[in-house]
Amino acid sequence: MNKDKLKGSMDQVKGEAKEQWGKLTDDRSTEAEGKWDKAKGKLREGVGKVKDKLD
Repeated sequence: MNKDKLKGSMDQVKGEAKEQWGKLTDDRSTEAEGKWDKAKGKLREGVGKVKDKLD
């Protein structure tokens, strides 16, 4: 597993936690940040998968 895939997975987990915390506390800003982190993580993980295929 390369660094991009690992960081992408970590961003997704962090984003999910933020999103759930935002929902729990009714904080739309934190919820939106969590969704953004999850999307960023999925993108980074996808970049890592492409890099793996190219190697």
